[in-house]
Amino acid sequence: MSNIIIGTAGHIDHGKTALIKALNGYEGDSTNEEKQRGITIDLSFSNLSKGQQNIAFIDVPGHEKLVKNMIAGAFGFDYVMLVVSAVEGIMPQTVEHIEIINLLGIKDIILTLTKSDLVTKEELEIQKKKTLEFLDTFDFDIKFVQEVSIYEPKSIEALKNNLFTIKNSSKQEENFFRYYVDRVFSPKGIGTIVTGTVLGKKLELNEKVFICEAGKESKIKNIQVHNENAIEANISNRAALNLQGINSSNIKRGDLITKKGFIRGFDEIDISFKALKGKKLHHNKSYTVFIGAKKLEAKVLLFDSIENLDSGFATIKTKENLFTIFGEKLIIRQGNHTICGGKVLNPIIDPMKKNQKKNLLESLNENNFEDAYYQLLQAHKKGLGIISSAQRFALSHAEAISFAKNLKNVFVDEKELVIYPIETKDIIITSVREIYTKNTYALLSNASIALRLKWASTSFIQASLDELEKEGFLQKDNNLYKNANIKEDFAKNLEDSFLERLKKEDITPTAPYNIYDELDLDRKLGDDILKSLTAKKHVIRLQHNLFIHEQSLNDIIAKMKEIIKDDGYIDISNFKEKYPLSRKYLITYLDYLDNFSNIKKQDNKRVFV
Repeated sequence: MSNIIIGTAGHIDHGKTALIKALNGYEGDSTNEEKQRGITIDLSFSNLSKGQQNIAFIDVPGHEKLVKNMIAGAFGFDYVMLVVSAVEGIMPQTVEHIEIINLLGIKDIILTLTKSDLVTKEELEIQKKKTLEFLDTFDFDIKFVQEVSIYEPKSIEALKNNLFTIKNSSKQEENFFRYYVDRVFSPKGIGTIVTGTVLGKKLELNEKVFICEAGKESKIKNIQVHNENAIEANISNRAALNLQGINSSNIKRGDLITKKGFIRGFDEIDISFKALKGKKLHHNKSYTVFIGAKKLEAKVLLFDSIENLDSGFATIKTKENLFTIFGEKLIIRQGNHTICGGKVLNPIIDPMKKNQKKNLLESLNENNFEDAYYQLLQAHKKGLGIISSAQRFALSHAEAISFAKNLKNVFVDEKELVIYPIETKDIIITSVREIYTKNTYALLSNASIALRLKWASTSFIQASLDELEKEGFLQKDNNLYKNANIKEDFAKNLEDSFLERLKKEDITPTAPYNIYDELDLDRKLGDDILKSLTAKKHVIRLQHNLFIHEQSLNDIIAKMKEIIKDDGYIDISNFKEKYPLSRKYLITYLDYLDNFSNIKKQDNKRVFV
C-alpha cells in the first residue's frame, strides 16, 4: 500500500479542520476546549483510503500562539495542503506557516481555496492569482490548485480525486528506523502506547527498539496503522506503537525511538542556518529550538560573529542530550516569532580546534563527505568508526564503506569498521620497535599487541607487523614475532627469565598476566611456559591465578613450621605478626599447610599432630 502524509497549513478559521471532516468525516477538534473555542489546539490525525492508496492527514493549529504545535507535525509531512480562504486570502499565519514549511525543506504543495461559495468567480480568480504570485516567491512545487466549499459535495469529491493522483511518499529510506513521539497514552491493562510518524526505515512487530532519552530498550508488542492492527509500519505511516516494559512516565512528546547503537546523544550540535527576511540570529543568546516533535530551550553560539548574522554556522548548546542525524531540519524561534531555519551538519561533537571545525562544517554544508572524512581523521588519528557515518553523514553502511575505500592515505578495516590516517601506522611501528629494543627476547602475537594498543584494530596491527617483518626487524614463528637478530634457543631463555622473575617476587608473586606483560610475552605462550615449569615442579600452583617458585614455597613452609614449634600453633594473627602479608597470601599458605601429614587444623589454627 502506498503511504502519503499530507499536513494542513493556513490561517486560523480558514477551514482546515472543516475541510478534513468533509473529506473523511473525521472530527478533528475533539476536546471540549477546542470545540468551545472553535480552533484546533493540538495536532489531530486521520486518514483517507482508496484501494491500495492511503493518505494520512495531520491537521495543525493555525493560531499564532500555537505555531509550536504546527511545527511538531510539519516535520513528518510529505505534502502540504495549504488552506487559504477565498474570502480573506493570505493572512499573517498563512505567511508564517509557509515560511516554516519552506525552512523545513518541504516543497510539494497542494493549494486549496476554501469558502469558494462565499465569493464570485471573479473574486475567486483574483484570490487564486494573488496566492500563486505569493507562492512563486518560494521554491515550491505546486501539485494542483482546487477551489472547494464544504457545502458543495462536488468540489470535495474533485479534491479527493486529485489527492489520489499524487505520488507516494518522497521520504528517503535511511540506514535505520527513527520515530519521534508526538503523543503518549497509557490505557488500563495495555501498557504504554505512543504515536508518531515512521522515518528512516520500516518497523516490524516484535522488533526491539531503543528510547534514546530514557536510555531504555523495549519490544514492540503491537502496531496499529490508522486504527488497524498491522505486522509492520512503513516510512510515512502514522503508527501507534505498544511498547513493552516502558512506563509512560519514562517517555514524553519529542522523544526519539530508534534502533540501539546507531545514534549517540550530545548536549550540543553544529548547524547551518538562514534567517527569515529582516530577522537575525544573535550570538550567545537563548532561543526555542524545534527538532522533529521536540521543543527545547537552547543557547546559540555563532561561528563568525559575536553579534548577529542572518545566515552561517552556529553551535546549539542545550541542557539535555540531542539525538539527531546529519541533514535534519530544525526551526529556531523566540517567543511567538520564527527567526530562522537550520540544518544539522554535525550531530556528533568531537574535540576540534575552531578553524578545524569551520572547515568540517563547510565540507558538510556542501555534502562533501570525502573532505569531511579527512577533517575528522585529523581529530581521530587513532581511528574513526565507520558505523558512526549513519549519524554523521546519513550514509548507509554500504555507502560509508565505499566512501572510506576511495579515500587516499588511509587504512580501512572493513571487518572492525574503522578508518585510520595512514600515518598512524607509525605509532604502532614505533611502539613495537620499543618493545623489542627494550627486551631482546620479547615474543608477542598480534593479539598481545592489541591488548597494549587498545585503539588499534588487529588488521591495522597486522599491516604494521608485516612491514616490520619485510624490513627484517621481526621474524615470524607461527603466530608469534621474535627479534630477527636473535639466533639462540628462545624457549630455554624464556623459561629462565620466567623462573628468575618468580624467584625475585619470592612469597608475594603477582598474577601471571602481569609477568607476561613485563617480560613482553604473548599470553598463550606465557601459559605454555608456566605449564612446562609447573610440570617440572620448578613452579608450584597454589590457586587459579597464583604460582610460586618452588624454593620460595619451601622456605615459607619451613618458617611457618618454626612458628608452630615456637608458639604451639599458627593462625592468621601470629603469622601476620612475623610476615605482614596481605590476607590473600596468608590464607593461601595456611591452606597449603593442610597438605602435610604432620599438620592438623583445629578451628582456625594449625598444629603439629
